[in-house]
Amino acid sequence: MTAPTLDQLAQQYGIGQAYHDYRGELKAFSTATRIALLRAMGVDPDSLLDQQASATNPPGDAAVSFPRVLVLQQGQPVILEITAPSLVGDALIAWTLLTEDGATESGTSGVGELSRQEGRPSDNKAWTWNVPLTRAPDTGYHRLSVRLGSSEEVWVRLIVAPAQCYSPEALQKRRRLWGITLQLYTLRSSGNWGIGDFGDLMEVIELAAPLGCGLIGLNPLHALFPAEPEHMSPYSPSSRRFLNPLYISLPRIPEAQACRPLQLFLQNESADELTRIRATSNVDYVAVAALKLRWLRILHQEFRQHCLTTDSERAQSFRQFVAQGGEALHLHAVFDALHLYLKQLNVATGGWPTWPAAYRDPRSAEVVQFVAEYEAEVQLHLYMQWLAAEQLSATQALAGQQGMTLGLYGDVAVGVSAGGSETWSNPRLYVTEAAIGAPPDPLALKGQDWGIPPQSPFELARQGFEPFIAMLRHNMRSVGALRLDHVMALFRLWWVPRGFVATDGAYVHYPLADLMRLLCLESHRNRCLVIGEDLGTVPDAVREAMQRHAVAHYKVLLFEKASDGTFKSPAEYDYCSLAAVTTHDLPTFRGWWEAADIEIADRLNLYPDATVRALVAESRAADRRHLMSALVGAGLWYWQTHEAVPSYSHALMRAVHLYLALSNAELAVVQIEDLAGMTEPINVPGTYLEHPNWQRKVSHAATAIFGREDVREMLDALSIARTGRNPN
Repeated sequence: MTAPTLDQLAQQYGIGQAYHDYRGELKAFSTATRIALLRAMGVDPDSLLDQQASATNPPGDAAVSFPRVLVLQQGQPVILEITAPSLVGDALIAWTLLTEDGATESGTSGVGELSRQEGRPSDNKAWTWNVPLTRAPDTGYHRLSVRLGSSEEVWVRLIVAPAQCYSPEALQKRRRLWGITLQLYTLRSSGNWGIGDFGDLMEVIELAAPLGCGLIGLNPLHALFPAEPEHMSPYSPSSRRFLNPLYISLPRIPEAQACRPLQLFLQNESADELTRIRATSNVDYVAVAALKLRWLRILHQEFRQHCLTTDSERAQSFRQFVAQGGEALHLHAVFDALHLYLKQLNVATGGWPTWPAAYRDPRSAEVVQFVAEYEAEVQLHLYMQWLAAEQLSATQALAGQQGMTLGLYGDVAVGVSAGGSETWSNPRLYVTEAAIGAPPDPLALKGQDWGIPPQSPFELARQGFEPFIAMLRHNMRSVGALRLDHVMALFRLWWVPRGFVATDGAYVHYPLADLMRLLCLESHRNRCLVIGEDLGTVPDAVREAMQRHAVAHYKVLLFEKASDGTFKSPAEYDYCSLAAVTTHDLPTFRGWWEAADIEIADRLNLYPDATVRALVAESRAADRRHLMSALVGAGLWYWQTHEAVPSYSHALMRAVHLYLALSNAELAVVQIEDLAGMTEPINVPGTYLEHPNWQRKVSHAATAIFGREDVREMLDALSIARTGRNPN
């Protein structure tokens, strides 16, 4: 066998050679970067031996091999790739299709029905075979048993998906909706415990739905770290399959009604404790977690005593939830319980890679012994996951009852923390010697390293794409729409080898066609609209796939400009898109208009030099004038080009959002911070401890914001604009 070159080896593992940056310039990836990424994947590039571990033919398999998983679009023929060293003319292929609903079909084929794969040498060992089914299987998860000659029987996971993602009837009829986006933890109220919770979210629904609001957009609600509440980024979670228990509204827990100590606590307000954490400008995660976990532990004891021992209806619901969650839920609960235990012993200084070696393997004897000894602690974390799921489901049900077309619009992070339960439970899936991020772009000129380990595309396929499917399922379960953060991850991710800076990363590719089809299937099964966050450097393949599979684009007004800097007209927006003025990774509209974000970036030394800072300020001044011209053109403002731009006002914010509401986009949203007229951003990309990201609360309670006459008038105007009429 001829040893491959470095270029060939990198290509086999999905590592690109170059890319076009946000300015359109072609940038080549360095040799050092590609070698480091190969080593991160467990490949020794110095040997230049082909150690490719693909899903089709992983090392150590028998000479005859079939794919582990095959993902098709509905109506496509079932064609398998087969690797075999030689084929005997009278050998037979025996096969059986077992469909998801239990139906079967069997048959045999001769090897003469196999074809050599096109584009391969004539002496290749690769063949293709069109399975002679009487009819194409319906959408769903099926299994295909295959045996070639005397080889062992192999089960292929056969997944068949619809051509496009789900869309509700209202959007199919070209109706245009508006909604409000918020970061749940930022909400204020007189009843929460220092952090926005599901009770606050229900309150927002009850306030916004009567005004015509069709959706409420949220930050990722993923599980974080109860043992380390200071790790608060919703985009670097412990697990994307489970929920953050800090969002549980304690007064809404049935056990709370009968818990005398809690009722006394709430009546007395333990004034100092609750009042202080409610009044803070930023969420005090450490204090909130300590207080909430203390009382959740007490409520769990009430549940065990009064529900589990009597096998009540709630106890049966809990047991059913645990059974449906299976091993994944159990391991997550074990992780959280063990993490808290080790933290109390002062032997856990971070995520699980820093734990004592005996606890790094979830199946070790020490972990099994811990579960046996601390069963009540594990049950506590199962109980909290049940409560969170129960309240989230009730919140979506309330949105439907209030007449919202979509209700909750969820968000799923692009990855997970290297030290969380998801990587602990399935370490083979993650490449811990690299992190994902983004190349330099207008949002972060120095590039970004998010510190999140990438999934191995080869291991993902070997596991039948089950981690991806389960992640979608859990996140779609209680929402009407779901945003995929950094949707380009379905095609490629920017990997930064450990020890390298973000600008020296490279793209690694993923099976876009397979992942898009799985997205379509789960979207239909969960009746969930899908939005792909496609900001930044987006390859044509991703945009084409989004269009083909009806994944809505993510349009941010501040970026929707023509080549001459003018803003696109409302008529130029795609219908299949969600439009926003700004996002959680950008300044609020007021912050943008007043250039507060430029001041923050300058103070935090985020610009490469003074020249770049000056260019950004100059560009912002031009953008403000272009936006004023756009508002004038849409009949939303009176202004003449020789005049100075107006100062920020609620009226200006209203006009800008009406401009977006008049667009063709099927969904248009406004941030709650913009309704409140806030300046401070929720996140400054490219910072960690330099800025208090993911902490800043909304300035006022939702009741105060929605109670303002000017806000209510603006939202009424949004409803009119969504019908295509100018409300002015």
